[in-house]
Amino acid sequence: MSIFSKIKNAIWGHPAAAATPSASATAAASPEPAVTSAAPVGGTAPVAPATSGTSAASSPASTAAASSQPVDIAPILEAAVKSSGQKLDWKRSIVDLMKALGMDASLAERKELADELGYTGEKNGSAEMNTWLHKALLKKLAENGGKVPADLLD
Repeated sequence: MSIFSKIKNAIWGHPAAAATPSASATAAASPEPAVTSAAPVGGTAPVAPATSGTSAASSPASTAAASSQPVDIAPILEAAVKSSGQKLDWKRSIVDLMKALGMDASLAERKELADELGYTGEKNGSAEMNTWLHKALLKKLAENGGKVPADLLD
């Protein structure tokens, strides 16, 4: 798996990212149990297959809706920093962003990320390389459905 994919999966798979889809899935599921509880009174046979079909259909629909909605990365990364127990500045540092997500932020990992994102400069861990990586990563996250604060995008 690519470094970018690991970062994206860590953000999209974070509990804070799942909070909104879970709430909508719960809201969508709430009417179903009401229909199910009313179903035995009105007639069990016709409603049970419809409820099963609806449940199966709503899971993919909920998943599709969740994946089509932008994922607000700022609160997710803020929560990740808080849970890390470290003072990390994910808004300015690629190393801190990776550490907040519990990832290896070594030069080797950043070199691999630089290759993936198309960095053409010297891959020596310089401030120039790290600044470029940070901006390129946030841009790519935005291109892939991430809601990135406007002040962090060029």
